[in-house]
Amino acid sequence: MDLNIIEKLAVIKAVDEVIRMDDLLDAGELDYLSQLAEAIDFDADLLIQAREVEAIEAIAVIRVMSESKKAFLVRSMTEAANADGEVDEAEIQFIYRVLAAAGISTGK
Repeated sequence: MDLNIIEKLAVIKAVDEVIRMDDLLDAGELDYLSQLAEAIDFDADLLIQAREVEAIEAIAVIRVMSESKKAFLVRSMTEAANADGEVDEAEIQFIYRVLAAAGISTGK
């Protein structure tokens, strides 16, 4: 996926929040983060920068991304939630809150 730096920060922020939702970093989650880093070309420094982005700023960026980039975000967040082999309710609720705030339809 071809994201500009601002979009990368927003996507990384959202995915990282899903991964860190349970305060445990599982090997599957680390693997997924590595795959995402390769897919959108980011390093540990950008991950640190993304963690410093305010949620409201990330949502504002996501709102104006193209539909294909939004679909990529949805897929990435869902895959991150599944990366450790179990999806908990907090992860699901967080994903829905992000999507709702960004104006992304969940098909419900």
